Amino acid sequence: MRDNKGRQFDKNFKKDFRKKDDKYKERENNKEERLFDDQIEGRNAVLELLESNKDINKIFIAKGEKHGSINKIIAMAKDKKIVMVEKDKKQMDEMAQTENYQGVIAIVPPFEYAEVEDILNLAKERNEDPFILLLDGIEDPHNLGSIIRTAETAGVHGIIIPKRRAASVNSTVNKVSAGAVQHMKIARVTNLTDTIRDLKEAGLWIIGTDMDAKTYYYDQDLKGPICIVIGSEGFGMSRLVKDNTDLLIKIPMKGKITSLNASVSAGIVMYEAVKQRN
Repeated sequence: MRDNKGRQFDKNFKKDFRKKDDKYKERENNKEERLFDDQIEGRNAVLELLESNKDINKIFIAKGEKHGSINKIIAMAKDKKIVMVEKDKKQMDEMAQTENYQGVIAIVPPFEYAEVEDILNLAKERNEDPFILLLDGIEDPHNLGSIIRTAETAGVHGIIIPKRRAASVNSTVNKVSAGAVQHMKIARVTNLTDTIRDLKEAGLWIIGTDMDAKTYYYDQDLKGPICIVIGSEGFGMSRLVKDNTDLLIKIPMKGKITSLNASVSAGIVMYEAVKQRN
């Protein structure tokens, strides 16, 4: 078994992670991929949004008689000077992403992704060894939201996700994460394997989770600068990502079911790291 002793996080490491791959575009020309509009639907969800004091671009409200909490939404929106637009039910139905939008839809500013450098810089600012999560093809937004929520509570500095064939941050992810996306640096990259190589250059150890690994997660040293890789639901890590990890760990399975939900697996390993690092 290899250990992760000997590799040190280089606090002076500087690299433009985007230039490694010719497919990367400059940040100014890539906003369409990095940013996207989102909408929050339903009375309770919009009320929570208003009470959170987060930015809201506009609120659409169905025309007609207004009863109950919709009046509170209108009053709060007026107090905060948020633009409100009334539309008929047909227009609202066409705009809604869910059936149960309850006559109100809030348009929020797009989520802005971080860069990998931002995640490493946060660790430097805290004078801590980097603790990063890399998600290899998590497609279920509920899983992504759960992982982000756990990662935020565990003190993870940031999460890296691929731009293709994976869930991105949307209203479902935000809701499941209980708002943790607002406090977590999340980077989207074009090429996970190139990013892994760059993280190694920065001094991080790449630790993959794999059911065929020989080492149990609680027997592995998870201190120091690490990036934990969580594979996709049902398929695990892709071959290239797995081949570029330094170490592989597994969670013991005692029952007839031989796999765990990705967010559960991530939580187990993250909190073992928290235990060892504190």
